[in-house]
Amino acid sequence: MAILFESDINWETCLQFGTRQFFKEKKSIYQQGTMGDGFYYIQKGLVKVTTTTANGKDRMLNIAIPGQLLGIQAMDRMPHFTTSTAVNDTVLYYFSCEQFQKLITYQPSILNIVIETIIHKMHILADKIHLDTLTPEQQLSVILWNICYEFKNYEVTLSQQDLTKCTGLTRITIYKILKQWKEEDIIEVHGKKIIIKNPDELKKLQGRV
Repeated sequence: MAILFESDINWETCLQFGTRQFFKEKKSIYQQGTMGDGFYYIQKGLVKVTTTTANGKDRMLNIAIPGQLLGIQAMDRMPHFTTSTAVNDTVLYYFSCEQFQKLITYQPSILNIVIETIIHKMHILADKIHLDTLTPEQQLSVILWNICYEFKNYEVTLSQQDLTKCTGLTRITIYKILKQWKEEDIIEVHGKKIIIKNPDELKKLQGRV
């Protein structure tokens, strides 16, 4: 397993400070414009993060998977600028601002993870403003790269069906892109897991160096 960042945080021991919540498939977790007062830790499931533009068009920003933090940008008690929706049945732990204070007392190093996550989310938002102008291959490369970056390893637990549900791309399109990437030795696919073998090539597809 290729690790992007090392972390000694065991989130399972930290969940005692949060509140367990369950969301069924297609249920909204929070909506754009509602007030924020904390963040979520994803224990199980997939979450699609979108934003609604001024002309009323929904635009996907990110796919959040187990082990990631969600809604953390609104911890300043300001309105959410994104909407999050459960792609499938999802288990989350919610940490209010008050619970977060107790959490960082128990595990101070979590503050660094939170700050790093906020910065990365800002980069995602900036990158995705132009997502609709990209080709399907570029869109998929951006999404996978952001997932593996935030999840801190190059193994992404997503199936082709999951990608179809989250991206809006057709299953045939995703199949063709992944097939090409496998032939080019950029990725491997094992069931519901995509392994990024050549992250540099994945970034090149986005115009990154």
